[in-house]
Amino acid sequence: MTTETGSSQPDARAEALVAAYERAGYRRVAPAILQPAEPFLDLSGEDIRKRMFLTTDPEGRGLCLRPDLTIPVSVDYLASSEVGTAQGFCYFGPVFRDRGNASPEFLQAGIESFGRPDKDKAPADAEMLALGIEATTHYGIASPEIRMGDVALFAALVAALDLPPAWKRRLVKDFNRKSSLAHDLDALALDAAKERPEYQGVLAALAGSDPKAARALVADLLSIAGINAVGGRSVGEIAERFLEQAALGAATALPQETRALIEKFLAIAGDPDSAAVELRALAADAGIDLDAALKLFEDRTGFLAARGVDVARIRFSTAFGRGLDYYSGFVFELHDPSGRVEGQLVAGGRYDGLLTRLGAKSAIPAVGFAVWIERVTACGGAA
Repeated sequence: MTTETGSSQPDARAEALVAAYERAGYRRVAPAILQPAEPFLDLSGEDIRKRMFLTTDPEGRGLCLRPDLTIPVSVDYLASSEVGTAQGFCYFGPVFRDRGNASPEFLQAGIESFGRPDKDKAPADAEMLALGIEATTHYGIASPEIRMGDVALFAALVAALDLPPAWKRRLVKDFNRKSSLAHDLDALALDAAKERPEYQGVLAALAGSDPKAARALVADLLSIAGINAVGGRSVGEIAERFLEQAALGAATALPQETRALIEKFLAIAGDPDSAAVELRALAADAGIDLDAALKLFEDRTGFLAARGVDVARIRFSTAFGRGLDYYSGFVFELHDPSGRVEGQLVAGGRYDGLLTRLGAKSAIPAVGFAVWIERVTACGGAA
C-alpha cells in the first residue's frame, strides 16, 4: 500500500480528522484513483453502479474512477504481505460519482479495519460507530441522528426458514439493495408458472444443474454474443442472475405464513434494547433460532454504551439497509438532526464477506465507515 501524501483539495479540518485516526493506530493509505471496474460492478449497489465513470484500457479491460474507497483499500490489503493479519487503515481523498447537478468529484475520509478475530466483532462495530460520531463532533455537530440496522439478523431469520437456497440468497441480496422488501416479497409470492419468460425452456434446463458448470456456460454464451455488461452489470453477474431465475422458477410460491413472519420481523424498530426484546419474543413464538445473531447484537449495544454512546438515541430498524451488496452485518448512518443537509454525513458497517469475494482464500472480518466531508462541513456550518 502507498502512503497518502495529500488530496486534490486541501482541507485543514479533514486533515486534522485523519491525523486523529492515525494517532488512534490507523495507517494512512492512498489507493489509486483509476481502478479495475469489475469489483465495483459485481459488488456495489445499483445506485453506485449507475453513477460510475467507466473506461477501458488498450487491452479492453474495464476501468473506472473510484466511486468509493472501501473496495480499493480492500484490494490493496489483499495484495500486501499483511493479508490475514489484523490491520487498520485510514484515508482522505476524492471519489467520483455522477450526482446530477452536483460535482462528480467529492471528498471522503474514513477507516477500514481488517482481520480482527471474531471475538472482537462487537467491540470493533462499536468502535466504528463511536469514531463516526466523533467525526461529526469534530465538525461541530453535537447530536447527529443515528440510524442503525443489522443485515446479519435478517440473514439469520432467512437461514432459519424452510425455503429453497436460491430464495434465501435472493432475499438477503434484495435486503442489501433497498430498505423495504415489499416489492420483492410480492414477486416471490407469485406462482412462477403465471409469468414465464420466453427463455423458460433454457431456465428449466439449467435448474438443478451443477452451478459452476451452468454459470460458465451462460457466461460463455454471453461472451460469444458480444455482451460485456448490461446496465452496469458484468457478464458474471448477468449469468448469476440468469441462474437465479432458473432456481426461483422451479420453486412454488412463497407461503403466506412465511411472508407474514418476514414482514413482522421487518416491522420491528426502536432503540436497540427494546428491539432486542421484540426480536427474542418473535423468535420464541416462531420457534426459530436467532440466538447467535442476537447475542452479537446485544453485545454490540453494551460496547456502544461503554464508549459513551447514548443507546436510547439510536434509531434501530430491522428493515434498515445501506444499499450496498457487500454489507453482511451491522450497518449505520449519521444524519443532520435538523434535516437541512440531505444524505448521510457518516456511514458504514460490517462487510465480512467482501474480501473473500475479492479473492481472499479464507474469510477475513472487515468493518469500516466513510465521512462525507462536504456534508459534515455544510452541516457543521449550519448548526
